[in-house]
Amino acid sequence: MADEFVCSICGKEHAGLPTDWAYTLPDDVWDIPEPERDERARYNKDLCQFGERCFIRCVLEVPFTDADGFFGWGAWAEVDWDVFQRYLELYEEDGWSEPQHSGTLANSLLPYGQTTGMPVLIQFREATQRPSLHLLPTDSSELAVEQRQGMSQQRYHDILQRLTGDD
Repeated sequence: MADEFVCSICGKEHAGLPTDWAYTLPDDVWDIPEPERDERARYNKDLCQFGERCFIRCVLEVPFTDADGFFGWGAWAEVDWDVFQRYLELYEEDGWSEPQHSGTLANSLLPYGQTTGMPVLIQFREATQRPSLHLLPTDSSELAVEQRQGMSQQRYHDILQRLTGDD
């Protein structure tokens, strides 16, 4: 695997290995044929509305066990209207003091199988940071266990290979 990558967001090549993977839209919105997408959904890089459904872009962090840092999944959470409204109210403010809000994961994270619909807790953060996603403490899925216990560098490389198709 090469020690540089082309960012899916900015399109530029960066040194090192990627430590995040971002989903541009919730899966259900991404599945809308492109010519219809702008007519059926309203979205930007942080927020999305699709009919009566509301989504917030967040980060689900999985810490490394044998290195500093974490792998961040830039994923979307589907939330109720009141949570969406509260996020809009705090969008340019510090939301750390807010209690966690419930939602469901709106992307299928490839290495973990079907993750769409998994219950999550969302913690608003500073205005310069996307909210964080946390799987429930009772969740025994591989993703939830790795979020709580971390992942090794070998697992990290295995995930990158699955995501990029590199051998």
